[in-house]
Amino acid sequence: MQFAYFDENKFSEDNPFFWIGGILIGNSNIYSLEDTLMQIQYNFFGSNILIKDNEIHGKEIFQGKGNFKGIKLAKRVKLFEDIGKFIVNNRIPIRLICIDVKAHRSKYIYPQPEYSLGLMLFLERFCDFLDQTDELGMVYGDYEKDEVARSIVDFSQFKFSGKTPMYYGRPLGRLIDTIYFTKSHHSRFLQVADVVIYLAHRYENKKHQPTKWHDKKVQQVWDNIKSGTDFYIQKWP
Repeated sequence: MQFAYFDENKFSEDNPFFWIGGILIGNSNIYSLEDTLMQIQYNFFGSNILIKDNEIHGKEIFQGKGNFKGIKLAKRVKLFEDIGKFIVNNRIPIRLICIDVKAHRSKYIYPQPEYSLGLMLFLERFCDFLDQTDELGMVYGDYEKDEVARSIVDFSQFKFSGKTPMYYGRPLGRLIDTIYFTKSHHSRFLQVADVVIYLAHRYENKKHQPTKWHDKKVQQVWDNIKSGTDFYIQKWP
């Protein structure tokens, strides 16, 4: 059994790309992986209880906001490095979808909403992975109030019809039950997915060229993840 944990990062004028995706975790070592994340969390916060005060968010780590306000920059960079090592050392597969929002909306008269399209493509790539490993999968997402109901209905429709509705759509039969949504502070794996999405959103932006030491350090974390894992980005259109 494989478990997919995904998050998304909304686009903006500064970075007009919608990102969605995350990490794939196998059940054979899921407990040891969570133990490692608990240790990383404890080393940073002095506690590993699943509460909002101990929640890890990529943007807040980098900007020193929220739970990371007042914490020295070097310690925050070290947290990025620890999460990166966790991903690389355990060779955790990563599947990401990047949608150029302006290009997508201009290509179609009735463009599919980016969240719905991105989630569908992510599920397809997860099923590609499940075909390779000959396993079943379950999907967990960060709770987005405006997207949950639509996502579950779409997922149900994809399974009922036999495949996703794209021209090259594929079956999602290896995914069981439904998509489960939960608050990210209730799942350490969702928090890692958040960090991955933040790093992709920041460092896959060609306009962004790091100049400060901490930015370069965190970019190196991202480069190590890309080169040291089973890593794939699908770009649309």
